[in-house]
Amino acid sequence: AHVMAQAVQEMFPGQAKLAIGPPIADGFYYDFELPRPLTPEDLEGIERRMREIIGGKHPFAKRVVSAAEARRLFADQPYKQELIEGLEAGGVDEYGEPTNEKPEISVYTHDSFTDLCRGPHVEHTGRINPDALKLINVAGAYWRGDEQRTMLQRIYGTAWLTSEELEQHLWRLEEARRRAHRRRGRALARVSSRAQVGP
Repeated sequence: AHVMAQAVQEMFPGQAKLAIGPPIADGFYYDFELPRPLTPEDLEGIERRMREIIGGKHPFAKRVVSAAEARRLFADQPYKQELIEGLEAGGVDEYGEPTNEKPEISVYTHDSFTDLCRGPHVEHTGRINPDALKLINVAGAYWRGDEQRTMLQRIYGTAWLTSEELEQHLWRLEEARRRAHRRRGRALARVSSRAQVGP
């Protein structure tokens, strides 16, 4: 997710506002506030840049910082500032989720990009297989899941050890979409049939 965030930030220099980028089942996502909606062509460009970054074999370097230093590092990132406040107060992690662990504020840097993160990470970006990652889609997501707050753009991606595993995952996603489409079609047909019978 950090490599993707770097690519997006480079695409919108000085404009991209970074929110959170957690791992999830079968992949990852990252939420952004951007000056315009992303297009499929944008995703292709982001993917290309991600592969370039991966090829640089940039080490992931962790550093524990104070809340004051974290605020300075992310001075132009309002969502990070809110997360840092939560970490400083305790009781939440770097994604704003409740935690019973003692919060530690740490950042990871690779290449020219630094992000708020607990880690751990692989040794360097070259450990990511550039042929086994794919950006899946973009969806809207309210910051903190609150519909009264800003609507962000959430980019979903997936990464695997091998290109074969990626292809199998993409096939499973497509099969799930087909099944959902068939179920919707059957449900609509039943509704239409009932409507035609009528009183």
